[in-house]
Amino acid sequence: MTAATPTRRRDGASWGPFALRRLGGLAGTVVIAVVLTFVIVPLIPGDPAVSAAGPDATTEQIERIRAQLGLDRPLTEQFLAYLGGLLRGDLGHSFSLNAPVAEVVLRRLPFTAALSVLALIVVLLVAVPLGMAVGALTRGGRRRRLDTAFSHGTAFVAAIPPYVMATLLVLVFAVSLQLLPPAYTRSNPGASILLPALALSLPSICLISRVVRRETAVVLEQDFVRTARGWRLGTARTALGYVLPNLLTSTLTLSGIVLVGMLGGAISVETVFGWPGLGLGVVNAVATKDYPLIQGIVLVLAVLSALMTTAVDVVLGAVDPRVRGDDHG
Repeated sequence: MTAATPTRRRDGASWGPFALRRLGGLAGTVVIAVVLTFVIVPLIPGDPAVSAAGPDATTEQIERIRAQLGLDRPLTEQFLAYLGGLLRGDLGHSFSLNAPVAEVVLRRLPFTAALSVLALIVVLLVAVPLGMAVGALTRGGRRRRLDTAFSHGTAFVAAIPPYVMATLLVLVFAVSLQLLPPAYTRSNPGASILLPALALSLPSICLISRVVRRETAVVLEQDFVRTARGWRLGTARTALGYVLPNLLTSTLTLSGIVLVGMLGGAISVETVFGWPGLGLGVVNAVATKDYPLIQGIVLVLAVLSALMTTAVDVVLGAVDPRVRGDDHG
C-alpha cells in the first residue's frame, strides 16, 4: 500500500509538465502558421489587387481595391490588422466567391473531415489486423515467400502518389467496372466518398501494416507471449490481450503522422474526384489568385494538423506513461 502510493502520485503529477510541453508546442506551431500564412501574399508573384480587380480594371479601381485590402499600408500594420482579424474570427473576404473566408471554410471543412476520418478508420481496421496476421505467419523465418511478397507489394503501393492512386482507382472502378461514381455527386455522396477514401487509405495501409508486422514479430518472441501460448490461451486471446497492447504506442504514433499526411494528400485526391473539401478549395483559390482564401484555408489546415498531433500525443500519454516522462511506467 505505502510503496504504491508515491508511484501513483508521480504518475498523476507527470501530466502537468506533459500538458505544458504539448500546449507550448501547439501554441508555437499556431504562431508559426499565422506568420507563414501572412507572408504568403507578399511572397506570391503578382499583385493581389490586380487579381481581385480583374483584367479589365482601371488604375483607379486597382488602387481602391488595394486600399480596401490594406495593401497600401506598411507591412507591420498589415500584420497587426491580420492578427486582429484572426482574434475576432475574421479570416478575410474571398473576392472570387464574394463571401467571408470563414464561411467558405466552414462549408468545406466537414467534407475534408469526413474523408480523412473515414480513410483513417479504414487504415486502422485493415492495416493492424493485416500486419499482425502476416507477422504471426512469418515469425521465426517461416513462410519466406509470403514475407517477401508482402514486403515488396506494400513498399510498391506505399510509394504511389495519392493523385496517381486516385487516377488508377477511377480507371478501374468507375470507367472499367462502372461500380462507383468517378466524381462527387450531390445525389449520392455516400458512394462518392468511397473512391477518395480508398485513394487516401491504400498507401497508409501499406505503411502501417509494415510497421505492425515488424513489431508483431518482435513481440511474439518475448517471454510473456511464449508463456501465454504455453497456457494455451488461444490465438485470438493471446493476440488481443498480449500482442495488440504492445503495438499501440508505435501504431498510434504512426497513425497520427499518417492522419496529418492525409490532410496534405487530400488536396490532390479531392481535386481528382471533385470532392468539395478544403483541398479542392485551396486549388481553386490558387487558380483564381484569391489570396485571402488561400491564407484562410492554409491556416486552418495547419491548425488542424497541430491539433491532431497534440491529440495523438495526449492519447499516447494515457496509453503509455513513458511518453509523459514516467520512467517507472
